[in-house]
Amino acid sequence: MRSRIMAQLSLILLVVLSVGCSKKPNDAQITNDIQQKVAADPDTKDSSITVDSKDGKVTIQGKVPTPEARTKVEQIAKAEPGVSDLDNETSVVPVAAPVVAAETQPAPPPPAPEPPPPPPPLVLKAGTPITVKTSQALSSKDSQTGQTFLATLAQPVSANGRPALPAGATVSGTVVTAKTKGKIKGEGQLDLALTSISVGSHSYPIQTQVLSSTVKGKGKRTAATTGGGAAGGALIGGIAGGGKGAGIGALVGAGAGFVGGALTGNKQIEIPAESALTFTLSQPLTIKP
Repeated sequence: MRSRIMAQLSLILLVVLSVGCSKKPNDAQITNDIQQKVAADPDTKDSSITVDSKDGKVTIQGKVPTPEARTKVEQIAKAEPGVSDLDNETSVVPVAAPVVAAETQPAPPPPAPEPPPPPPPLVLKAGTPITVKTSQALSSKDSQTGQTFLATLAQPVSANGRPALPAGATVSGTVVTAKTKGKIKGEGQLDLALTSISVGSHSYPIQTQVLSSTVKGKGKRTAATTGGGAAGGALIGGIAGGGKGAGIGALVGAGAGFVGGALTGNKQIEIPAESALTFTLSQPLTIKP
């Protein structure tokens, strides 16, 4: 009888111990479940935590984004079966907003290089000779005072070693005086001056000394420039005699210079077309580069 009682007590003790052991918390399972539930919950998924469980006592450490998330982590841990105690050591650290890279603006183009300064203008000094070829015949008999005549530049003109006026440029002039010589007395006179020259699309007014030629009664003839100036050439063709001022006009034509008739008779001063006449600038001329 006594032996039977002892056997029953032993069986009861084994059952109690078995039940007690089965209720012992599984720390690994607790840790894993809490971490998965925190990661899945939309309020706590941005938390960075670690979970440690020892005999059902849970310790949570790490960072949560908001106080609400910290509270929600506690609720998840306390609701986990087998948790007997909870130590929440998490700290609230707001999640930094993502840095949005500013749009890269294209670099402004480099400034255009400064254009080189224009070359300085060319200046033909007073006294510069200008040789032209007449485009028409002129004479003391047929030309009129104030009449315009045309010519072309016979030779290029330079200033400081740089080309300034090209050969062939159009030149305009004026008949300053045209006087017919009388048969017996009275002198014939033909005075010329240049007034403008065209280079490309530019036309420049110019001032030259007056180129003058006279034929006196009985056939004496002279040629000169008026208005002063240095010597600039001589008549070619045997025109001789006293003159007005210094005889410095160079007149080179087909027949030679201001072409006249014999030393006697009723001849006039004549300049055939294509005659070369040299004038002298009386004022400086500025040419655009």
